Amino acid sequence: MLTEKELSQQETEAMRVKVLSEALPYIQQFAGRTIVVKYGGAAMKDSTLKDQVMRDLVFLACVGVRPVLVHGGGPEINSWLDKLGIEPQFKNGLRVTDAPTMDVVEMVLVGRVNKEIVALINQAGGSAVGLCGKDGNLITARPQGDEGIGFVGEVSSVNTKILEALVKSGYIPVVSSVAADEAGQSYNINADTIAGELAAALGAEKLILMTDTAGILQDPKDPSTLLPQLDIQQARELMKNGVVSGGMIPKVTCCVRSLAQGVKAAHIIDGRINHSLLLEILTDTGIGSMIVASGYQR
Repeated sequence: MLTEKELSQQETEAMRVKVLSEALPYIQQFAGRTIVVKYGGAAMKDSTLKDQVMRDLVFLACVGVRPVLVHGGGPEINSWLDKLGIEPQFKNGLRVTDAPTMDVVEMVLVGRVNKEIVALINQAGGSAVGLCGKDGNLITARPQGDEGIGFVGEVSSVNTKILEALVKSGYIPVVSSVAADEAGQSYNINADTIAGELAAALGAEKLILMTDTAGILQDPKDPSTLLPQLDIQQARELMKNGVVSGGMIPKVTCCVRSLAQGVKAAHIIDGRINHSLLLEILTDTGIGSMIVASGYQR
């Protein structure tokens, strides 16, 4: 006769086996496929969540998925600007990036945040390589165009040779959102934008944006109204009708743009949830919102 504790242990083990069994077809489906993850929000600030994201990336790499991580680092940039006596400024939601601010952005993103993430992935048993847009001419930048915002850029072109060489060799590329124009001038580029353009250029299976919201909500104040799956047309209608608004607009726009360029599925997920990456990729229901072109199923 089993004790209550032994029964509980058996139930826990059975649940673990069920989870692994449910994940198997997804592991088989995505083995050898590239998944681009934009890493940000609470998952980047909370040390426990940070460790879990790194372990999830290493797990995906170990089962044959080819993850590419793209990151920003707004809070860390603000912290260093403050230390150096430079007041952060924003215009229309964009960081005003004059020459001194650009120096700090590049120092923080490329020199500190990027290398910290690389070290964490390596400590978790993976093999990560840190890059920015300048490395291997990965990304060529151009001015964003708005007046008075300084060196804020857009993606002009992408050369994925270095990323393809790394992922084929089993490395996890970690890309910071700094690039240069043809004259060598550095630009600060939105990390969501870079993730979307890299996903398109790599022909990625998935683009995943980690955020501090549950996903796309029919009612922004009610997490229970999460829309688990929608197509490009539905996403555009939600933006047109104001259901998708504020900071979610550029994220959904980024997803739609990547899908139009051949990415199979784009996901907006809540990075505050433990192991959100694995829950979205390797389970039947997922946890966030998946946007697809047409006919794509989880």
